[in-house]
Order: sequence, then C-alpha cells, then structure tokens
Amino acid sequence: MQLVISVLGTNSTDFIGEILPIVRDCNCNILEIRSSQLSQSNAAYLLIQGNWNQIAKVESTLEYVQKRIDIKIQTLRPDHKDKERTKDCIPYSLETLSLDKNSVVESITAFLYDREIMIEEIVGSSYQAPYIQSAVFSTKFIVLVPPQLPLLSLREEFLDFCDQLNIDAILEPVKR
Repeated sequence: MQLVISVLGTNSTDFIGEILPIVRDCNCNILEIRSSQLSQSNAAYLLIQGNWNQIAKVESTLEYVQKRIDIKIQTLRPDHKDKERTKDCIPYSLETLSLDKNSVVESITAFLYDREIMIEEIVGSSYQAPYIQSAVFSTKFIVLVPPQLPLLSLREEFLDFCDQLNIDAILEPVKR
C-alpha cells in the first residue's frame, strides 16, 4: 500500500527532520521525496510504501506532529487505476521560455489537457532577463502522451500554439 504525503511549513520549521523518522519508525519505505523552498515557506512531497497497518500508523502520527509543530499535512492513498491508464503513454519533456505573463502556464496546461495529455511534473519560475530588463518565465513539464495521439502532428500543433503566444518551446522524448 502507498501513501502520498504533502507538507507545508515555514522556513524556520525543520519538518523534514520530524517526518523522516516517523516513516522509518513505522517500518515504511520512501519511494520518492521532493522538497523545495517557496518564498518564506517550505514544501515537501513524499510517496511512501508499507502494509495497511504501517500506513495507518504513519497517518495517525502525522496528525499529532501537525498540531505539535504547526505545519499543514495532507495525505492521500493513491488509486492504482491511474497507473493502468498511463502504462502505455510516452514520456516527453516540454520546456518553455516566454515573457512573464499571468496566463502562460494556464494556457499550456489547457492545451495539454484538451488533448488528454497528462502532466506528471511542472517546474517553473520567473526571473529578470539580463539584457532586456523584463521578467521571463521558464517552465519544464514532464508529460505523458497517449499512444493513440500522433506525435508529429502534436509537435507541429504545439509549436504553432507557442508561436501564437510568443513562447519559445522544446518538446522532446524523455530519455529514461
């Protein structure tokens, strides 16, 4: 059985140091972990595995820790039906660069979801471009393209879409 754990706290809170021993003490294994700093907050995402009793023990212990050190914790037991839906999909990396506009990420995600392309990961950030003195927004997506979608026409359609919005983009297969 698996459990997804999402944690949000302030920079002053060492919640990772609190959560990792709980996972170990409940005899669960960490399958995946990600952590990042967002402004004055820290966020962490964990995927753990154990039997139902071990997972239940982690969940109840996390409730106590959440109250004790004033952090936000959400847990979710993933549905294995989604795994079946994505098993034949082709992973692609999609990178974009554009002037920082509010709707860039929204437009790209809408394009992908309209074609039933699942988004596995998004990383994006805004920064000041060195020579043009304008804010630039950069994104990197990992997407799962369904096998029935023609890749050549998808690539062409996506690049036309990006040209209309003045977005530089690269769409290429993930080398795993």
